[in-house]
Amino acid sequence: MKRLFLPLLLTALLLAPAQAAPSLEKIDLFEGGGDYSLYRIPGIVVTTKGTVLAYCEARKNSGADWGEIEVHLRRSADGGKTWEPARQIAHFGERMSVALIKKGSKAEEQTVNNPVAIVDRQTGTVHFLYCLNYARCFYMRSEDDGLTFSKPVEITESFMPFRPECPWTVLATGPGHGIQIASGRLVVPVWLAYGKNGDHHPSMTATIFSDDHGETWKAGDIAVPNKGDFADPNETAVAELSDGRVMLNSRSVSKASRRLVTLSPDGATDWSVPRFDDALWEPICMGSLLSLPNQPGMLAFSNPHSLKRDASGNEVPGGRGARENVSIKLSKDDGATWTANRTLEKGPSAYSDLAVLPDGTLLCFYERGKKLTVARFNLDWVTEPTD
Repeated sequence: MKRLFLPLLLTALLLAPAQAAPSLEKIDLFEGGGDYSLYRIPGIVVTTKGTVLAYCEARKNSGADWGEIEVHLRRSADGGKTWEPARQIAHFGERMSVALIKKGSKAEEQTVNNPVAIVDRQTGTVHFLYCLNYARCFYMRSEDDGLTFSKPVEITESFMPFRPECPWTVLATGPGHGIQIASGRLVVPVWLAYGKNGDHHPSMTATIFSDDHGETWKAGDIAVPNKGDFADPNETAVAELSDGRVMLNSRSVSKASRRLVTLSPDGATDWSVPRFDDALWEPICMGSLLSLPNQPGMLAFSNPHSLKRDASGNEVPGGRGARENVSIKLSKDDGATWTANRTLEKGPSAYSDLAVLPDGTLLCFYERGKKLTVARFNLDWVTEPTD
């Protein structure tokens, strides 16, 4: 029996799964300063065929939220290693002057904003929503992994049921990406502002959804109101949890300087009372949330891990932390706790969106300076011990 021990041990070692080496690669996809002053508001999805679609706002004349803004897209067929040239994908219909909405804007300019893609795992369709001058919302689809898109259909009427509770003057989808939950429902986070024409606050968040693969869209309940401690909730990330509930993770300007979290059984109704997640710092910036496939309970989150502190190092309540230090966090229990936190970009860095490839490689498409960059990394890189 003793003679068999060594060969059996060697066999067991050979058959054991190898630990993946931590890996991180970064590729710059867009850089402002040429024909476009600035590229912002990144979104990224991976189709059922594995094609990566990275999209953003191309801000032509300035970096402002209002002005001549287009939506541009780049595609990758090899997991984000190489990319097709950028191209404009929306809006080619009748132009609408931004000056009709936002005082002081140039009459000839048009703002096409807040692009959001949703991959339909049942049909392979890529659904795509965008807004026009923060006043109208359009829907289109691609049946060929983002090579072409259908003629946009206006779905602004879907936002009208929000008006009794939120008499919005500004509407916006996402930004980032939407999701399809187990029932087949498509869920898109939205935020609504109800101040003066064109103002982005005060605001509150909700979702719109489709139960017929994008043919029609409906309004859900208000998820995070602008009440009490919850100040101006807006840009929101979404993920389905292991038990089928849907989590919204919202930006706000609350004194807690933490992300706001709320849960729904169906992604549209019966939202729980929002709570602040103490582990997720809030520098008043978009973040992204992602449920990792085939790993029940595993969530990834990205945003600038930054807080405002005074000269003594104490946290400043309601302080606006710097937009820097975009980091990746992991949770193994549906966001109850966060067990890993790894800095992706130490310097100036802001909005980000997450996606995952079929082989489990994670993608983070994020802003750093005047660039939009895609980072490719594995879970071992996130959990690797660091100094």
